[in-house]
Amino acid sequence: MKLIIDTDPGIDDAIAIALAHALPQVDLIGMTAVFGNTHVVQSSRNARYLADLLGFDVPVAEGAALPYGEVSYAPSDYVHGPEGLGDLMTIPQIGQNDPRNAAQFLCEMAAKYAGELVICAIGPLANIADAIALDPSFVTNVKSLVIMGGAFEHAGNVSPYAEANIIHDPIAADAVFGSGMTITMVGLDATMKTLLTPTDFDDLEKAAPKIGGFIKRIADFYLGFYRSVGVIDGCPMHDALAVLACTDPEKFTFQMTGIKVTQSGDEIGATVADTTRKPVAVAMGCDAVWAVDLMKTQISGLG
Repeated sequence: MKLIIDTDPGIDDAIAIALAHALPQVDLIGMTAVFGNTHVVQSSRNARYLADLLGFDVPVAEGAALPYGEVSYAPSDYVHGPEGLGDLMTIPQIGQNDPRNAAQFLCEMAAKYAGELVICAIGPLANIADAIALDPSFVTNVKSLVIMGGAFEHAGNVSPYAEANIIHDPIAADAVFGSGMTITMVGLDATMKTLLTPTDFDDLEKAAPKIGGFIKRIADFYLGFYRSVGVIDGCPMHDALAVLACTDPEKFTFQMTGIKVTQSGDEIGATVADTTRKPVAVAMGCDAVWAVDLMKTQISGLG
């Protein structure tokens, strides 16, 4: 599977990137960086740093710095840390970004691998919306887009209605859901049922001292945030679950419905049914034990 990860690393993004690298059926051909958990310059730096730490070399193309229609953006650094990777405060600049911006890179790769390319978008959707606007054939060239974002029947995690990746750029998200692309939405209906516990991170560290130990270190910060908001048993496997929906959709249950994104009012960022749009596969659950076990097994093999 030819895969590009559109990302804003981010602690759970780091786990997802490690998992994608470890999965034997995935050919990770690039990453695109977007604002979200961090400013976009931090996102691209973190993506390059993680690729180097994991021991692989792929292009990283930097993309959108701001949500559609906005002139500033402030990350919620109490969730992922000031630099995006927990309590790590000094993250080196490894290599350089690809000379193409994210939308150009996405469109060129979609054309090169037309009908093959899967994109896993685990941040706000501005880069995907930019690619749709840049090249209309992008919509049909991409085999499928798997989004970590949204909340359908589940309550939101930023407001009672909205999930973080969607509310950070509701205009871009609505453009993507209305584009006609083949889309899977892996939102809170699935991810909040799949928790990683402190014991899971201890197991990773024991099995893979370098990579697992790094993940445990940054995850301690993330676990602390979730304890502070009342999720005492662990942290949701948000972004890594979206990677698994790319490779093993049969382990998920889906509801098919068109989706639109509310653009104003108290419910801004809500992902709600719209029967006039092309149906999206909305993940309502998955085999959580399988997902956690597979993630741990595959990342443990990285050493």
